[in-house]
Amino acid sequence: MQEDDIKLKKIDYSVVIPVYCNETSLKILYQTIQTDVVLQNISKSYEMIFIDDGSFDASFAVLLELKKQDPEHVKIIKFTRNFGQVAAVLAGYQKARGDCIINISADLQDPPRLINEMLHAHFNEHFDIVICHRQSRDESFFRKFSSGVFYTLMKKLSFPDMPKGGFDLFLMSRRVKDQILLNNESNPFIQGKILWTGFTKKWIPYDRERRKSGTSKWTFSKKIKYLIDGVMGYSFLPLRLMSLVGMCISILGFTYALVILFSKIFGDIPVQGWAPLMIVILILSGIQMLMLGIIGEYLWRALDQIRQRPMYIIEKIVD
Repeated sequence: MQEDDIKLKKIDYSVVIPVYCNETSLKILYQTIQTDVVLQNISKSYEMIFIDDGSFDASFAVLLELKKQDPEHVKIIKFTRNFGQVAAVLAGYQKARGDCIINISADLQDPPRLINEMLHAHFNEHFDIVICHRQSRDESFFRKFSSGVFYTLMKKLSFPDMPKGGFDLFLMSRRVKDQILLNNESNPFIQGKILWTGFTKKWIPYDRERRKSGTSKWTFSKKIKYLIDGVMGYSFLPLRLMSLVGMCISILGFTYALVILFSKIFGDIPVQGWAPLMIVILILSGIQMLMLGIIGEYLWRALDQIRQRPMYIIEKIVD
């Protein structure tokens, strides 16, 4: 069957699963989806798209075993190297043929059984977007704290409807997916893209489970980068804040100039010496460097967009 024919053959739902060093959980995840989802929706056609995002363990070998076991429903996309989770899910969206697309992590922290509620909300209640948001998470204090700070800032700065616990497990209709793929950003923020579309949404709360095997590759530095992507891509607040800080400093400088003038007129001796001068220089220099850094972030993103480099490179597709 030619690739064009495959694209024409639509199915009910596609499950997109980014994979990065998840060799110990892949078989369990596949079997759980079969038991908790597929067998509960036998009237619906489906596919599972696994994207190997440059794993350095045996993840790809495990995926090949799953493909051999279930060649009709399992599709594998292998990247040449690690391009990141966002690139992986977008590659999955490009290849997905489902009437709706479900995004789920490979680490089993998000229960696959929630997919049943999501499918019901889409096919029976006609929601274009169904989001399972975390109301609690069985993780370390540091991960809870850092994630809380991340999503709180995102909610305040860019997306008022962002849930406090964030979300990674969600369903989108085909037309939502098409809109997301039309917007070819170089540094995308997937959750932001979904909320930005404005289509009808249903929220499903759940408790995120403890990771059953392996260690998370979602490091603190990646969270910071993703936070910057969300703020820079969907908010002009940093630039507005720069203007506000500049205005405040100007007012303070003008006020201080008036204090010096009146002190001179009435004979008082203004503050003198090396220390006050250095304090003012260091504070102003620090603020200027921060502002230059913010401007640099916007300029780099504009340059990155203009270059139009591919977000990922596919080594092979096993279909």
